[in-house]
Amino acid sequence: MNGLGNQIIVVDMRGRTGRVTSAAAIAINAAPGTKFDQIMAIHDPKMAGTVAYIEIINSDGTLAQACGNGMRCVVQALTVEQGRQSFTFETVAGILFGQERDDGLITVDMGMPKFPWYDIPLAEEFADTRKIELQIGPIDAPLLHSPSVASMGNPQATFWVHDDVWNYALDRFGPMLENHPIFPERANISIAQVVAPDKIILRTWERGAGLTEACGTAACAAVVNGARTRRTGRAATVTVPGGDLYIEWRDDDHVVLTGAAEREWTGTLDPVSGIWARNDVAA
Repeated sequence: MNGLGNQIIVVDMRGRTGRVTSAAAIAINAAPGTKFDQIMAIHDPKMAGTVAYIEIINSDGTLAQACGNGMRCVVQALTVEQGRQSFTFETVAGILFGQERDDGLITVDMGMPKFPWYDIPLAEEFADTRKIELQIGPIDAPLLHSPSVASMGNPQATFWVHDDVWNYALDRFGPMLENHPIFPERANISIAQVVAPDKIILRTWERGAGLTEACGTAACAAVVNGARTRRTGRAATVTVPGGDLYIEWRDDDHVVLTGAAEREWTGTLDPVSGIWARNDVAA
């Protein structure tokens, strides 16, 4: 599946006791036909009142705490399977709610952002995470500097720029910033241009996956960080390379993400080895 071009593999692990291994994820990503950003593994529910436990695996085999685009794909897949439109999921980041709307777009309640330095987490104390000391380039003329940081279930850094986000070599800066010592659990690195109080253009280097067409949690963080630095309002359209996401930071502090999801094809795979076979092609 894909969420605005964010390549997602949804794996049905219900009824199984194992999990998709890191080795399997790396092998699946190495095959041209199954290169992906995240695997969303649907497991039997652990908590009463939820329909499933979702484990999220990056293309490098590491685990992720949250993935907004992937959750939209899960919602769409289960809507087709079960004929219902609303779901409650458990993830390592907490409880998430998803719903397919009548217009086909999918809304996911991504929960509440966290701003204290120890919740993101950062390796050192910052009293104000709306702007931290971090830069790329010469000290007297940095190319990127002073990002806003937050947690959307995973660490996020939003660098603000005034010009075109495509002017920056995110493929070169991204790996360095993702693995900067200030981020003990690494971080998603985004470059954001605010073009209106309700419009952001965003590019993201995703932790464990690299450059991506869309990153839902990074889009959520961009709006939250934009609002708390008074660059934007609490609701905005975020244009990512794959298309538009609509983000609302509600008065109850929950961040709600709305966008499209699309099935590409289905198949089977071995969750231990990563050996896979394609079954069909979507119309």
